[in-house]
Amino acid sequence: MERIGITGDVELSRIVYGMWRLADDQDRSTAHIRSKIDACLDQGVTTMDHADIYGGYMVEELFGNALRGRGLRQRIEIVTKCGIVYPAGRHGAAKVKHYDTSARHITASVDESLRLMATDYIDLLLIHRPDPFMDHVETGAALDALVKDGKVRSVGVSNFRPWDQSLLQSAMSTRLATNQIELSLLATAPFTNGDIAHLQQMSTPAMAWSPLAGGRLITESNGVLAEKLDRLGAEAGVDRAAVAIAWLLAHPARILPVLGTNSIDRILRFSEALAVRIDRQTWFDLYAAATGNDVP
Repeated sequence: MERIGITGDVELSRIVYGMWRLADDQDRSTAHIRSKIDACLDQGVTTMDHADIYGGYMVEELFGNALRGRGLRQRIEIVTKCGIVYPAGRHGAAKVKHYDTSARHITASVDESLRLMATDYIDLLLIHRPDPFMDHVETGAALDALVKDGKVRSVGVSNFRPWDQSLLQSAMSTRLATNQIELSLLATAPFTNGDIAHLQQMSTPAMAWSPLAGGRLITESNGVLAEKLDRLGAEAGVDRAAVAIAWLLAHPARILPVLGTNSIDRILRFSEALAVRIDRQTWFDLYAAATGNDVP
């Protein structure tokens, strides 16, 4: 499994396991969650993506229980996010869903994530959404302090536009390591709206959430795109999901797809995408099929 350096000595596996659906599984036992982690590690998928809000603020604890007593922490990179406050779990008293990027909230969220996941540090902390009420100086100082204190090794953002990222970066000494954005063959706008261009300009890898478009790239069986994915998959001996992920991996922006599933069979097939070779013409052939238009 290829590894991507995001900042300093922090490296992530090229394919990331997204755990946002962990609490949706009928089997939430520690043993079953450990089986998912093992299925990832067997392929070199060492990076696990979380957010405090996932599963109604339950997923980090489920994951932490699976880590305890197994000596796995040094083999895994933990990514988590904060900044969304939803009236559930520990924020059940909130009157309305909102964003909170205050220093107090960020620090409290990190401390709780550390406790729930039974770890002394987070490898990558992301601000989950751009906050229209953000004081970028306060937020930036809080992130810098967390890095200085050793609670997090690196920081980044999620769902930020280039100007949001630049604003926050202007108030920080720590380099923002990534932006996790929606990106797939059915969500191609970041390739032309400036999101990917900005990350490339900053030599910052992108993380792609929902790289299979919430499963639609697997389940939709009709249309030109589905036919092309199936044909390429048959040629490489893989399924269409592997081809769709390989399409992202082929891009020079060093995209890290975040794959979320509760199926151990699907987890075991993550690395199949690495066997698919997508050249420039094939990339544009799929792009045109996805957008419904040839390039001008």
